[in-house]
Amino acid sequence: MKKTDDLKVFITTRSASCEECGEELGRRAWITLAGEQGCLCLSCADLDHLIFLPAGSAALTRRSRKHSALVAVVLRWSRARKRYERQGLLVEVEALEKAEAECLADSEARARRRERAAERRAVLDLEYIERFAKRVRELFPNCPAGVETTIAEHACLKYSGRVGRSAAAKALDEKAIQLAVVAHIRHRRTPYDGLLTAGYDRYDARAEVEATVRGLLAEWQGVDHS
Repeated sequence: MKKTDDLKVFITTRSASCEECGEELGRRAWITLAGEQGCLCLSCADLDHLIFLPAGSAALTRRSRKHSALVAVVLRWSRARKRYERQGLLVEVEALEKAEAECLADSEARARRRERAAERRAVLDLEYIERFAKRVRELFPNCPAGVETTIAEHACLKYSGRVGRSAAAKALDEKAIQLAVVAHIRHRRTPYDGLLTAGYDRYDARAEVEATVRGLLAEWQGVDHS
């Protein structure tokens, strides 16, 4: 599959709001530009499952890019230089972990892994994640073991703007829980990310994988279509 130009994510210098969900993102929000649609938050742009890799380690950046099916370049406007400057990349978690594994001989990479693990532990609200995961298991009793925790940890990461941080999700609303499960299936169990990289519009990409998503939702819910 031939890759197109990198997707771009911008860190705003002014207050912004998402044209699709209407969320007020404030200043220094992370957004994508979608033509006539204006700006989108990372959740609506289907990029919120990616993890930020700051610029600095050439080897780690190169290997993460190689292993990640979906990559976005993060840019911020420099008033002093009057240009956009690259801050790093958004890559898939698995790609970053694989790149780090390949760099384990490098003490800098080992230190970065420890720092990232500490940062992740610091922002995970463990009690909320446990309740969220329990609700996922209640609504989708046939999902594979451990998937409910994976979904909860991703959806509920603090400061991420993901679905798990919404008021509805905090109330364990069924629709909000289902959105988190759908996002997990789409990104982790279909070729959706590869379609975006290949240049598909996200609506067309969603249509391509919709049957798989619906099938797994029904299977995990225990719905019998026979």
